[in-house]
Amino acid sequence: MRPLPRTATPVRAVSARKRDPIMTRDRVLRAGIVEFCRHGYIGARIDQIAKRADCNMRMIYHYFGSKEKLYVAVLERVFGELRLEESRLHLEHLDPAAGVVRLVEFTMDHLGRHPEFIALLGNENLLRGKYLRKSHVVPRASAPLLEAIRGLLDRGHVCGVFARDTDPLQLYVSILSLCYVHVSNRYTLSITFDRDITDAGWLDARRRHVQQMVLAYLGVPGDNDENGGRHAGNRNEPLHDPDRRREAHRRLLR
Repeated sequence: MRPLPRTATPVRAVSARKRDPIMTRDRVLRAGIVEFCRHGYIGARIDQIAKRADCNMRMIYHYFGSKEKLYVAVLERVFGELRLEESRLHLEHLDPAAGVVRLVEFTMDHLGRHPEFIALLGNENLLRGKYLRKSHVVPRASAPLLEAIRGLLDRGHVCGVFARDTDPLQLYVSILSLCYVHVSNRYTLSITFDRDITDAGWLDARRRHVQQMVLAYLGVPGDNDENGGRHAGNRNEPLHDPDRRREAHRRLLR
């Protein structure tokens, strides 16, 4: 009997991988993300998901019950990954202004790295949130983010870093909007304005622009702001000297 080539995967190992319920469920979810992104809920086909996941359709119905439940599980997966990474920012331990800058940076980078999230969100909004509404997981997983933002805003307002008393949901929706449209509309915007907005240099400038806009709204002065806002940089006390405030602002955006 000839020995298997080193690159070959033993039959037993392949069989064990296919029988592993956790691995199989994960493969189905990842295949579902691709299929639902490309074709939406209506156009997605279970047989194509099974083919991509290297399993049979019976296994998909065994693990998820129906196409609808699989789709909801896919939505929960992409939202869950976003919320998990947001929790790793540890906003509660950051200086208020630095925390806002970090949240903007993360949100923009995450959306840029995960076009599948943009596609699924767009498809689900066309359905008016019909299937996301069936999930209890997504709203529950999103609550800690708002509490973390609320903590940043409260600390920043009390110690004089932020001049505005801002609603955390309003702020997050604004950040998400500023980080979203150049990704969701990247092709049409690039054609319309004859500028490649997927270029790394353009994206770096966009990130800084959004950070500056959000800080300015909260009352943190920029280089050209002589009098507005108060900013503590890395210290939890007001900076009343405009020169010191501008220097702290520059340090944040380096």
